[in-house]
Amino acid sequence: MRLRGRLRTLLLVLGPGLVTGFADNDAGGITTYSLAGAQYGFGLMWVLLVTAIALTITQEVGARIGLATGQGLGGVLREKFGVRWTGFAVVTMLIGNLGTTVAEFAGIAAALGLFGVPPQLSAVLSAALIVMLLSSGSFGRIQYLFVAVGMLVSAAYAVSAYLAHPDWTHAARSLVVPEITWTSAYLLTLVGVVGTTITPWGQGLIQSYMADKGLGPRDLLPVRIDVTLGSGLFTNLVAAFIVVACAATIWTTGGTINDAADAARALGPLAGPVATILFAVGLFAASLLGLGTVPLSSAYFACEAFGWESGLHWRWGQAPVFYGLLTLFIAVGALFTVIPGLPLIEIMFLSQVLNGLLLPIILVFVMRLSREPGLGDLKSGPALYALGWIVTGLASLMSIAFVISLFVGS
Repeated sequence: MRLRGRLRTLLLVLGPGLVTGFADNDAGGITTYSLAGAQYGFGLMWVLLVTAIALTITQEVGARIGLATGQGLGGVLREKFGVRWTGFAVVTMLIGNLGTTVAEFAGIAAALGLFGVPPQLSAVLSAALIVMLLSSGSFGRIQYLFVAVGMLVSAAYAVSAYLAHPDWTHAARSLVVPEITWTSAYLLTLVGVVGTTITPWGQGLIQSYMADKGLGPRDLLPVRIDVTLGSGLFTNLVAAFIVVACAATIWTTGGTINDAADAARALGPLAGPVATILFAVGLFAASLLGLGTVPLSSAYFACEAFGWESGLHWRWGQAPVFYGLLTLFIAVGALFTVIPGLPLIEIMFLSQVLNGLLLPIILVFVMRLSREPGLGDLKSGPALYALGWIVTGLASLMSIAFVISLFVGS
């Protein structure tokens, strides 16, 4: 009976870690992982193992802050650092999120384009669908739908990797034995992979999600399980499947791609038409999931920072600014997508690089908050605190190394 009660509690709490983890594998992420596999084979697999550990650490730090305070990151920042520094954090977050939102629409357009759907139509329909879904007022239904979509994406890319018949031994060895190419192009891809896995918006979303769901200190254990499953397992497992599929087909044959849609097309003659369809379906589902979470993170963060009502448990009339901003962020992303001649491929990839460059800024704020006395027993312990700062330091060094490489050259 006690076991059944614990299982029921776990199922009620599950969501924030899984949704945030699944959403990290969005359109920009799939494009970045596809490029990594096509250009460097298994040479960036080691990064996936490192970022799985780093993401689990940073997500737990953020989750603890949310559980202890019952507030999203923006609200806690305003109380601790004041409006000026919070405004700076908001601008940093929104800059990265805008590029990522555009990338989600580009991913939807690329996936549906493989089936003959015009990008303008896909942008309008997907924007309307997401706005209606998020404003439906049923938080539980939305989170379970997000988890279901995430599982669909995972299955699609797992089968794609299997159909590619990769060298699994080489792939496994590359997880622990780095294959590094010391060029600025490799560093650019490295920053993109890190930026699409450990995202600034993900740090904000998981904390806001905790607050919106009404979770508290008593929920720490199931939340840690949720975060570990989402961040430590599913996020980078899906990423590994994508890298493996592209490495085993496109890289081994010397092919080139420009985006995830190209990767889907390339898999057809190499791994069979089913692989193409699965890759495209995964891209579409992941883009929809990202479109439902990245603008949501933006609206949460901005409203929390300036004290406006926020949360999916409110109706439009109760939180007009929240839903207005959410709609605005989605509409602006859709508008960018339908501009003729806009280099969507570059935006999809470079938005993830930008996330990687902006990530240290958000992590510094999170780590500064993680040892506040007001968090009580949920403040980060010595080990978690030290690991969090190590992740922040490594992310900062990566960004600095990349910037230096731009001036030094490959």
